[in-house]
Amino acid sequence: MLRAGDGRPSWRALQANAHALARCTFACQEAGLAPVAEILVPGAPGREVTSAALMVTVTELRDMGVALDGLVLRPDLVLPRTDGPASPDGAGLASPEMVARQTVAALRCVVPADVAGVAFRADGQSPARATANLAALRRLGMPWPVTFCFGRALAGPALAAWHGDPARVATGQRALANRVACNVAALQGTYTPALESSYVLA
Repeated sequence: MLRAGDGRPSWRALQANAHALARCTFACQEAGLAPVAEILVPGAPGREVTSAALMVTVTELRDMGVALDGLVLRPDLVLPRTDGPASPDGAGLASPEMVARQTVAALRCVVPADVAGVAFRADGQSPARATANLAALRRLGMPWPVTFCFGRALAGPALAAWHGDPARVATGQRALANRVACNVAALQGTYTPALESSYVLA
């Protein structure tokens, strides 16, 4: 995991992290597993740091012999800061459209078109905000298949609704089903904020 801010991460840290990630990814490929490269840079690092981390990582993956046409990248969305106050989900006041534009710009210049897919993480965002950002990103179009890897953003609302109460299992299931449905809609281009309150059991 890399740390952003105050001049970090250094190039040495970027290279060391990317080399270790490439070794692990190549080992997965050799074992017949789908290679997944997760680029962890907490703290809304911005476009420049995201691009640098991706560039070094892709270089190391190629040098290690990872087949990019079978690779899934797992980066964070770029969450640009604004001059306004931070919102509760930590994304500042950056609109989903701005997040999408900055994310596409960060990836297009360094991620080869033959990468099998990109599965975005939702760290640093509320579940609804992550979905809105994903929908905006999908509207822009990208040269790779795009999906989501929103572990906590999917499970969080379900756990909060369930709250460990056996009588609230169905409520937790509805919350999970709704969260999944919202993200699927984001990928299909049919997401609207109104879906956030449409709890439907699958």
